[in-house]
Amino acid sequence: MLIQPKIMRIRSLLLIVWTMLLFSGCKSTSQDEVDDQIIQNYLKLNNLTATKDPSGLYYIMTVTGTGTSPTATSTVEVTYKGSLVNGTVFDQTASGKTFTYALSGLIKGWQIGIPLMKEGGKALFFIPSGLAYGKQDLGVIPANSVLIFEIELIDVK
Repeated sequence: MLIQPKIMRIRSLLLIVWTMLLFSGCKSTSQDEVDDQIIQNYLKLNNLTATKDPSGLYYIMTVTGTGTSPTATSTVEVTYKGSLVNGTVFDQTASGKTFTYALSGLIKGWQIGIPLMKEGGKALFFIPSGLAYGKQDLGVIPANSVLIFEIELIDVK
C-alpha cells in the first residue's frame, strides 16, 4: 500500500519536471501560464475535476457548508494542510487545533477561495504562485511554487 503513494509522487514529480522543461524553452510563456499547466497536469494525473476562478485559483468544494460565508473583512477560523504538488507538506494545523486570522492578512489565494466557502465547508485549493508567495523562497517552499491547501472553514467572525 505504501508503494502506490510513492509511485504517484514520482509520477507527479516527473510530470512537473516535464512541464517545466517544456516551458523553459518558451520565452513568451509567463509564470501564470506555467503554474496553470502544472495545476492542470496535477488534476489530470490525480483524476480530479476542479473549478477555475478568473484569478487563476482552482478549487474543489469537497463538503458544502451550511453556515455563513466570509467577506474580505472577516476573521476566519480554519483547519488546514498545505502541500506542494510533489506531496511535500509544508504546514498544517496541529491535531485538534485551529488557526484564526483576519482574511485580509492571508495570501491572495486564501482571500479569493475562502469567501467561496460556508462555515462547516471543506475545500481543496490549487493556488498558482502569483496568488501565494510568487518569486520568494519561503523556507521549504521554493520560489514560483504552486500550493495545494486542504481547508475546513470552522467559523466566521
